[in-house]
Amino acid sequence: MTSVIENNAAEPYAAYFAGLMSDPLAGLSHAIRNLRREGFSRLEEMGFPSQEDEDWRFLNVSPIVRGRFLPPPPAAAHEGEVRALLDSAAIAGLDSYRVVFVNGRFRKDLSSLAGLPKAVFAGSLAEALASPLQTRVEEHLGKHLAPKFNGFAALNAAMIEDGAVIFVPRGGVLDKPLELVFVSVPVENPFSTHPRNLVLIEPTAQASVIETYIGEPGAAYFTNAATEVLVSEGARLSWYKVQREAQGAYHVAATQIVQERDSTVAHLALNFGGAIVRNDINLYIGGEGATGVLDGLYMISGRQWCDTHTRIDHAKPNCESHELYKGILDDNARGVFNGRIYVHQDAQKTDAKQTNQTLLLSDTAQINANPQLEIFADDVKCTHGATIGQIDEDHVFYLQTRGIPKDEAKSLLTYAFANDIVRRIAIDPLRVAVEKIVLAAREAPTDFVI
Repeated sequence: MTSVIENNAAEPYAAYFAGLMSDPLAGLSHAIRNLRREGFSRLEEMGFPSQEDEDWRFLNVSPIVRGRFLPPPPAAAHEGEVRALLDSAAIAGLDSYRVVFVNGRFRKDLSSLAGLPKAVFAGSLAEALASPLQTRVEEHLGKHLAPKFNGFAALNAAMIEDGAVIFVPRGGVLDKPLELVFVSVPVENPFSTHPRNLVLIEPTAQASVIETYIGEPGAAYFTNAATEVLVSEGARLSWYKVQREAQGAYHVAATQIVQERDSTVAHLALNFGGAIVRNDINLYIGGEGATGVLDGLYMISGRQWCDTHTRIDHAKPNCESHELYKGILDDNARGVFNGRIYVHQDAQKTDAKQTNQTLLLSDTAQINANPQLEIFADDVKCTHGATIGQIDEDHVFYLQTRGIPKDEAKSLLTYAFANDIVRRIAIDPLRVAVEKIVLAAREAPTDFVI
């Protein structure tokens, strides 16, 4: 059934927004206040997307909108749950820097940043705005992912309180991965968090980042994240997103990555949790000689929904992009993949490849796949395609003849399908952890512990 979202989308948030704007301690800076104003104005103007909008036609977001999730009070009474979740999010054998947010607020006491290379910044938005980075942050925040992107991006801008800022200076190298961990624990009422993240990778710099979302099982909450990434000339960035929200949580996220000349970006998204999940991942290749990679894997079951929209803009010549997204759906789960490659008129010699593959483990799981190419240049190599299938029973039978029980055989074949993505994880401890998740998925499809 098509959902129509009420026009008074901003009304439930009006009082909280007024409190943010009137509290001088919550203002952070004039740039934040202006972005909040623009966000709230856009939310009033546009409202939330509905199934009447082409890009949202398969996803009913009414449960999120009607839930009226407001930002939570501090979670001081839930320290036990916070530390237990952090323990469960820990990746065995991983040596990393760590920036932790609990219910949307930075927790310096739970973060681990000792030994961070000189001139590298990793911390909260508030800290960055109070540092020599203020001008750079204000120059970019809200400029790459504007509130007009959609109603959820507008709400994120209107509700800005905190988020992560990463800055790697020219020629700098993060000597080990940096984790951004967003923890959600229950408070008295259903709540929302609106992380606003900004990542600036300067020319020839290098970094690897793991962005993790995890929630207390049974908690009722809504994560609405927005991330802006600028990868400058000759820089390299590897980004892994691991979404393991609570079983009944809602997760909406928009990521905008901008690449400059000769830069390299590899973004890999892993989605396992959440009741309704929507990811918009946009890559703008705005410099000649750049390479962008968007890969992803989602495994869902029960009545989970996972909707992924990607867009790769080729704006300059002699660039390449590669995209492989895979979905594994069981029970009554529903998936959506909409991938668009847009080749601008000046982007001659573009080499772009997009593949979407889906494995359906039940007769009632559903996928809507829509790979797209829009090409306005005449000297390009571009391909795209989608495949949908089920486990081959002949393969299951073959494994059974070798003494492997039927359920275990199906798990092995499921893992084999996912392995094309898993093996692309260049951080060994993270790859091992994800392998365990994939192998355990049929036994525990919605509660994942690394």
